[in-house]
Amino acid sequence: MVVKIKIARPTASHPVAMVALLLAGVAIALCALVGFCVFGYYYFAYRSIVDERLSQPIFAETAKIYAAPREVRPEQTLSIRLIANELRQAGYTGDGAAHPSPLGTFSEGVQQIAVHPGAQSYHAPDSATIHVSDGVVDSITDARGQELASYELEPLLITGLSAGAQRIKRRLLTYDEIPPNLVNAVVAIEDRRFFEHNGVDYYRILGAIRNDLTPGHRPVEGGSTITMQLARGFFLSPKRRLKRKMIEIAITFQLEHRFTKKQIFQMYANEINLGQRGSFSIDGFGEAAQAYFGKDVRQLSLSECALLAGMIQSPNRLNPFRHPERAIERRNLVLDSMVETGVITKDQAESAKRELPHLAAAGVEASEAPYFVDLVHDQLMQRLGDRDFNREGLRIYTSLDPDLQRLATEAVESTIQTVDAQVDRLHARDRRLGKPYIYPQVALVALNPHTGQVLALEGGRNYGASQLDHAVAMRPTGSIFKPFVYASAFQTAIEGAMLPGQTKLFSPLTLLSDAQTTYDVDNQEYTPRNYKSEYYGEITARFALMRSDNNATIALAGMVGFDRVAALARDSGIITAQGTPAMAIGAYDASPLQMAGAYTVFANDGVHLDPWLLASVRTPTGDIIDEYSPTSRQVLDPRVAYLTTSMMEAVLQGQGTGAGVRNLGFIAPAAGKTGTSHDAWFAGFTSNLLCVVWVGNDDYTDIKLEGAQVAAPIWAAFMKQAILLPQYSDVKDFAPPDGVQLVSLDKITNLLADSACPDDYEAAFLAGTAPTDTCDHPADHRNALQTLSGPGKSGD
Repeated sequence: MVVKIKIARPTASHPVAMVALLLAGVAIALCALVGFCVFGYYYFAYRSIVDERLSQPIFAETAKIYAAPREVRPEQTLSIRLIANELRQAGYTGDGAAHPSPLGTFSEGVQQIAVHPGAQSYHAPDSATIHVSDGVVDSITDARGQELASYELEPLLITGLSAGAQRIKRRLLTYDEIPPNLVNAVVAIEDRRFFEHNGVDYYRILGAIRNDLTPGHRPVEGGSTITMQLARGFFLSPKRRLKRKMIEIAITFQLEHRFTKKQIFQMYANEINLGQRGSFSIDGFGEAAQAYFGKDVRQLSLSECALLAGMIQSPNRLNPFRHPERAIERRNLVLDSMVETGVITKDQAESAKRELPHLAAAGVEASEAPYFVDLVHDQLMQRLGDRDFNREGLRIYTSLDPDLQRLATEAVESTIQTVDAQVDRLHARDRRLGKPYIYPQVALVALNPHTGQVLALEGGRNYGASQLDHAVAMRPTGSIFKPFVYASAFQTAIEGAMLPGQTKLFSPLTLLSDAQTTYDVDNQEYTPRNYKSEYYGEITARFALMRSDNNATIALAGMVGFDRVAALARDSGIITAQGTPAMAIGAYDASPLQMAGAYTVFANDGVHLDPWLLASVRTPTGDIIDEYSPTSRQVLDPRVAYLTTSMMEAVLQGQGTGAGVRNLGFIAPAAGKTGTSHDAWFAGFTSNLLCVVWVGNDDYTDIKLEGAQVAAPIWAAFMKQAILLPQYSDVKDFAPPDGVQLVSLDKITNLLADSACPDDYEAAFLAGTAPTDTCDHPADHRNALQTLSGPGKSGD
């Protein structure tokens, strides 16, 4: 058998095909070479930029702002658990921890907790044991077993100062401080092969492309790795371009070459944006843990770790405050991803899914006291000058009481709607006609009247909307100035000098003229009016202050001497006061913070204290750079301070202009004064807490509402809750000093009350100036004396 093989003759088309294939190969090679060259160019071109960026601290260090230490005293209502939680929040670790905190450690027992401050503690390293029984502190002992009257816990961190003009808040973490659940959650949802790839996950990029091309497929991960996200966030603009992607990959390789995976994750955990809080950007998991959960990041639960990891994709869209359903859905997806990667079990995931988020208070003011912190920043600039306290990472210890600050914020937020409703009624016609009008701003300052410590400060109704701090804005003081007129008059009695036209030393029963009077001031006529233009002839000094009478108060200031009253005001911190008739009714400006300081002369036995916010500035290791002591000076005789306070107590009673605070549920012993000018004020204090509230318009127009209507309700809302806190609950009656006499007077005759005159009131007198006759009720005597303490109305 013969096999024939036919050989085909070459055709003209075969060489062409071969050439085409050859050219295609050359083109691919050239493209690869060009791509390599371009990539190499960007790699080396951006290396210097990366070098420069990494030659400095990767994150701008921020100074840390701390609150005042909580004072623990016997008989306070406190539990072991609460004390332990506060110590953890302050940065202490339990005994036996693998890495004891340099701030300190503690050990819990059933009825006691031992506190051991460390080398970096705010306090001297003196240990103490707090003994608790049935939720009440029994006693406190030091390391030698000696009983202590009180003990201060480590101050809590309020916030870090914002670095620069970007208004960023960040709490820096080391990798070891990041809980494993958070690391696992981020890796599971953002970059599952993070610890395996070299910065670019090619399998993941192909998977992301496949997912994008698959209809209806919900992507779990994007194409960018954690390192690529870090490169983008640190070095590149947000514009999406091919060039940027190439640069991003080039920088990614450089980061992977220079740092370990743990270092890269640490940088990522501190850099990633997780939303907005007020006017500040929340950057990093350390800040996010505090902003969303009010916790140190080390205290986060599995569910909370998953929620934060889920927010990375779209922080604003997945914000748990505004969109809780979306945030929970994304959290659950993260938990499922963690199951898929094997870092948790399905049972753990299901348990975490059943946990509802326990979010911190949504308002930035409650947790971070932004107006207070801004004021601290300003004072640091004044005292430390050009020193870069942010870069140095200084610890700034302040006067703030976080519990009281939270109540201040809540008081403003809970009552400002009521104030707005009154403004709406006042402008009802404008509203119908569509004419615009403004809502007032507010400020609240709370002090310890015996130390000058600024415990809480609200500078506006909404920090996110306006960062102008009204607590330090200069405004006309109105009638809260008037107590300084009456204090000046009491001072003349202490000196044994009678006022012009009087036959006795000044007392609460001194009669004052309540008639409209014209004064000549620099060749111009000044004719003050009472509220609603009501005048009552002669009234007692006590009644004039209680009803805030304008003309009677100016008349008294004229008798004392306008310059003398102004001098007392300036000594008390009202530095703008000048000796004019208008001064007596609060025509000169002062800030709410200055007025709070001025009122310490009444609440602190005549001693004026300058309000203070800064206590100490220290290095990151706890070494003291500077400490600040409050300044004080004796301005009034203690008897004068008490006598004036006693008259201000009457303002909150019966027919007093501030009696409304009693109707609002505030019943503790207190003294105060309403004020109305262009603005509305209320200033008042107990034996251990002083608070001033201001309400007014930013454009300086007349608010046309009384202090009793809009400022007093805010004051009452705050003080009602404040005195329920353990540290302010021991409110006492004001104690009269030696040389002051308390007597009961008949309301009709203002003579000493006896069994025949049961309708009486208590008043304080300088020894030797009180009435000596007992009450009498002849028919022709009743009407003649009615105005001494009667029901007439005067101006606020």
